[in-house]
Amino acid sequence: MATTTLLQRHANEGESIAEAIRDCLDYGKNPEKTESGKYISSYECDPATVAAEFLLAKASYKAMTGREQKKGEDVLCYQIRQSFYPGEITPEEANRVSYELAMRWTKGRHAFIVTTHTDKEHIHSHIYYNSTTLDCSRKFRNFWGSSFALRRLSDRLCLENGLSIVENPKPRSKGKFRNYGEWLAGQKRPLTYQDRLRAAIDTALAKRPADFPEFLSLMEQAGYEVKQRRGAVSFRAPGQERFTRLRSDTLGDGYGEANIKAALSGSRQHPGQPRQKVSLAIDIQSKLQGKGPGYERWAKVFNLKQMAAALAYLQDNGLTDYEQLEQKATAATERFHKLSDQIKSTEAALHTNMELKAATVQYAKTRPVFEKYKASKYSRKFLAEHEADIELYRAACADFKRILDGGKLPKIDALKEEGRKLAERKKKLYAEYRKAKADMQEVATIKANIDYLLGYSEPGRKKEQER
Repeated sequence: MATTTLLQRHANEGESIAEAIRDCLDYGKNPEKTESGKYISSYECDPATVAAEFLLAKASYKAMTGREQKKGEDVLCYQIRQSFYPGEITPEEANRVSYELAMRWTKGRHAFIVTTHTDKEHIHSHIYYNSTTLDCSRKFRNFWGSSFALRRLSDRLCLENGLSIVENPKPRSKGKFRNYGEWLAGQKRPLTYQDRLRAAIDTALAKRPADFPEFLSLMEQAGYEVKQRRGAVSFRAPGQERFTRLRSDTLGDGYGEANIKAALSGSRQHPGQPRQKVSLAIDIQSKLQGKGPGYERWAKVFNLKQMAAALAYLQDNGLTDYEQLEQKATAATERFHKLSDQIKSTEAALHTNMELKAATVQYAKTRPVFEKYKASKYSRKFLAEHEADIELYRAACADFKRILDGGKLPKIDALKEEGRKLAERKKKLYAEYRKAKADMQEVATIKANIDYLLGYSEPGRKKEQER
């Protein structure tokens, strides 16, 4: 259940633009709130130098367009707060969802940074995006109703990721609608005949018909007129003028005649039927102490269901003998660990890239000061006046020596491109990692249940199987 807020950030009276941007972003990047920067992601900017990059874009905009607003009126950056229901989402998922929200909201035209805070009971993200576009030719123009548009976009993302939404928020004004939920209901697209037909097909398949003729009989019982002509099947609902053919290009992927027949035979999972989650079978004898006959009956039924699900899995995946199941479990485990290692190496490379970008920026800013220090023949007076900049220069040089080990100094554009590619690779690997983890857990549970069924489970392996 995510809520959103859209804010504009201005420079206060007596505060410089640089200080205003830095203070705003430093709060979002607070290490105590983001677990030492673990839950920070960005687009077309570096978290370590994001304030300087925002300022540079604004200076370029002024130079290119000649436009400049008064200090208190200029929007320095926009901030989106997205808060999630406690216990419903992990910090990694929250950061990913908020990153996707920022990308869709800005359409990839503005640099932004996403910081996810875990210091409160509810996980929430702060999204800061530059008011100036990436090409520095224009600025983001806020519009009437932007908060409602942002909320709709956030709701859509939550539904796509299986998260709850606020269906009936408290009213904020005496307008035409009493609350946001009533307004949202008025915006929903009415159901078409194709939508109703897909729902009827899902309902018929949920009753597990034995074959295709029985499936057609269930559709007739649901009130649909069935027509079979020239090898094609069509349906028509009461009040519908024309028939709708049973084809994927008409109803969507998985709703063609061949797909329906494959789902009936068990060789394909129908998209409208969620896959049953398989759980470990219960060792009834060890769990029976202190429990009555009711628990024993429940446990036996539970085990029967899990064994049936395990056997269905073997049939769906063509695993005809035990060795094939062992090989599949081993392959799934190896793939999971391989992806885990790839993610760790990518994160290490991304961390090194961020360090190099920060050191490069510091080096470029402080090198002229150090050159003047050399020209003054290392004057103590000059050192006392510019000690902070000289120390930053030496720290940047030390970082280069530690990371590059005497190699050539990198260019900031090349580092940014490398960082962008590493971030994309990390995002892609995480998607594969989540799927590989689910596959590994499923096949490991299936194998443990088959071991239990065949009597292969040994007392010493019980805790390992439960894990």
